[in-house]
Amino acid sequence: MKKISFCLLIFLLPAGCGKTKEARQQLEQARLLYENQQFVAAKNAIDTLRLHFPREVEALKEALTLMRLVERGESERNIAYCDSLLPIRLDEAEKLKKGFLLEKDSLYEDVGRYVWKQQTIERNLERSYIRCGVDEKGEIYLAGIYFGARPLNHTGLKLSLPDGTYAETAAIPYDGGMNYRFKDEGYTSEVVTYKGENGIEAIRLVYNAPDRARIKVEYTGGTPFSLYLSENDLKIIRATYDLAVVLSDVEAMRLEKIKAAKKILYIDSKLNEQ
Repeated sequence: MKKISFCLLIFLLPAGCGKTKEARQQLEQARLLYENQQFVAAKNAIDTLRLHFPREVEALKEALTLMRLVERGESERNIAYCDSLLPIRLDEAEKLKKGFLLEKDSLYEDVGRYVWKQQTIERNLERSYIRCGVDEKGEIYLAGIYFGARPLNHTGLKLSLPDGTYAETAAIPYDGGMNYRFKDEGYTSEVVTYKGENGIEAIRLVYNAPDRARIKVEYTGGTPFSLYLSENDLKIIRATYDLAVVLSDVEAMRLEKIKAAKKILYIDSKLNEQ
């Protein structure tokens, strides 16, 4: 029995040494990829090492440290990328803001909204129209505003082109917030706001429509009512969309820098523990 065990051990030793050598080769490959800043490939190589050599403890320990260095390198690169692109996008945003006003109550609001000068509430009292704006973080919105002697109780908008192409907003039930209405001196005012995904398809239809397109807007979910967008309305919605794209890029990069900086601090704490 002892002879069999000894022979089996002799037989297994070369296999074990071979596995260790292969694991080391895989680790060195991952290390080389990291040094060349090929971070995605380096992570894939480390994952392969973990998958194929689960019993190579020493190699796996080194792989864990290497993975943290890879992720740290990724975070540093992301910060550098944001730092290089942010000034460009911020400059674009400042140029696109011309023609817009910032509506913000500094006492109650952390985030303001950019609205085209001609679409401020003060300039559009007692009329029905479509309003478009974007907040400082890049979230665009569309608002269906109605003013009339009889209430509509509408919840949505349908925008359509003469060729039958159309897009609809989400339906926003009355909640006193995104959908609110009130009466004053016998007239009804209704404002339904479609933020982000709730209105983006309708906005994109306008953005991609031919110049001077005759776009019909139907207020849906209540008493039928419709109007047509003017050329100026098209211009405003398109300008707002352009600004929204840039502002959302700026916000995404700002958040990415914060996320990357936090990750670096976390990784450094783990490396110091080792």
